[in-house]
Amino acid sequence: MPDVEELYDEAVDLYADEKYDEAIEVYKRALEIDPAFTDAVHGIAMCYQAKGDLDKAIEVTRKHIEQAPEDILAFTNLSMFYQKKGMIAEAEAAGAEARRLDWKRQLREAKQKS
Repeated sequence: MPDVEELYDEAVDLYADEKYDEAIEVYKRALEIDPAFTDAVHGIAMCYQAKGDLDKAIEVTRKHIEQAPEDILAFTNLSMFYQKKGMIAEAEAAGAEARRLDWKRQLREAKQKS
């Protein structure tokens, strides 16, 4: 039985081959093994985006943000999805949140170093 990393690699290869539906299924298998494997969630959202289903990409990402409200990449992706939909105000808000979270991370790291 493949582990999470093997499934992730397989899904990435499927994505690269533009086999988005198959990649989504493999990412979901990885999440069955490890529900906290956020790379798989991001991969699913990117597959939906590549398929042109921005609404589903946004839905997946927003649901993930409910579970991981400090995931910088999730807000960055959300900003991109909104921008592609022409939802500029929402894109700017999500981008601003990604920057805020990154600054917060940088401050935390600087504090730990000193």
